[in-house]
Amino acid sequence: MRYVSTRGRTPPHSFSDAVAVGLAPDGGLFLPESLPDLGARLGGWEGLGYAQLCLEFLRIFADDIPEAELKPLVFGAYERFDAPEVAPLRSLGGRRHVLELFHGPTLAFKDFALQLLGSLYARQCRVRGETINVLGATSGDTGAAAIHGLLGRPGTGIFILYPDGRVSPLQERQMACTGAGNVFALAIDGTFDDAQAALKEIFGDLGFRSRHRLSAVNSINLARVLAQCVYYLYAWLQLPRADRSQAEFVVPTGNFGNVLAGWMLRRMGVPIRRFRVATNQNDILWRFFTTGQYRVGAVLPSLAPSMDIQVASNFERFLYYLLDSDPARVRAAMDEFKTTGLWRSPQGASAWPEFSASRCTDAEIPGIIGRVHREFGYIVDPHTACGFKDSDCAEPSVILATASPAKFPETIRQATGVTPTHPSLEKLMSRPVVKTRISGKPGAIREFVSAHAVG
Repeated sequence: MRYVSTRGRTPPHSFSDAVAVGLAPDGGLFLPESLPDLGARLGGWEGLGYAQLCLEFLRIFADDIPEAELKPLVFGAYERFDAPEVAPLRSLGGRRHVLELFHGPTLAFKDFALQLLGSLYARQCRVRGETINVLGATSGDTGAAAIHGLLGRPGTGIFILYPDGRVSPLQERQMACTGAGNVFALAIDGTFDDAQAALKEIFGDLGFRSRHRLSAVNSINLARVLAQCVYYLYAWLQLPRADRSQAEFVVPTGNFGNVLAGWMLRRMGVPIRRFRVATNQNDILWRFFTTGQYRVGAVLPSLAPSMDIQVASNFERFLYYLLDSDPARVRAAMDEFKTTGLWRSPQGASAWPEFSASRCTDAEIPGIIGRVHREFGYIVDPHTACGFKDSDCAEPSVILATASPAKFPETIRQATGVTPTHPSLEKLMSRPVVKTRISGKPGAIREFVSAHAVG
């Protein structure tokens, strides 16, 4: 299978090359040249364990990696999850379910993709005899998951940009208390969007990128989206047969990668009825799916910091399909948005019946956490709480639980009177925070990477 750029000015890549590059040289994002139809395979995948299902799915896309090599990479990626099911589907009564995606090493859904991506990077270093330096930006969970996917791996360096003071204290400790020599936690002045903009400019410097063998770990990396498709497929196969084609997946999201993975799976023939995009008060996606206008606004710090995003990087992949897979139209749309901060869908907001959206403010989040705890005896983190707004237990639904409540103890305690804990987080409290305060300007970041890059 070959992978093409959304902007159409990069030659097709193999899976391994697309993963290694991350962001296409023309500034676009990689996608499969064509999506497979999985309909005929679904019956044969009934009852598979998570790792085996992931292997069956990825072997379609990673066809340049021999299965004898791919299998241990996939199975190894999920060995450190603390639930036997890897992604347990919990029923809260009626037809409402919660898909728990927080049983990985950093207690967030990003582990599903980044444990695997770390293994893919390590294989690349081994097979090609090359070093690699991974650069990413995070609003909270991505950075920790990326770091823990690459901890101590030979031939790799990892540089994570995050907005200083705008991630939770435990999220910061997961990035800055590892003690690993190949990890650099870079706390920048500004917002996540500032970090992401700097990252894209740096990746646009092809000479610098090639010299330091840079790869992107954000959800702009194709492997992350494909890996995340699997937990939608796993959950769908766990639902009662009568509910599968009627199910709505409710997805807390800021960067659009999480919900894009499910939507792409739907385009591959898995009959998921619809998706609800659940945003916090940084609601650019809610505004788009209700008005048809993708308009940037100010980023507001919130109780759900991983969703404090206004420029959703994976939205470009959605645009590619929305604009009939026409790279010229994608380039024009992205140029318009970059210049004006606004892009209007020619179809308006009614063109996507498979999407709805909801918005949840900081004022609402504690009340929702408290209500879910009272009604179901279940504790959700602030991001997952956004998915419970306007939820209807009469219809079959799967709410994605994107992070452990233990990562946000103060908010949970205030809402429920319970202080959630987790042994891995308690260990972090005794370790020193090792971070570098740095300007969010691309020049300062380039200088730091040049001084500390592996190889």
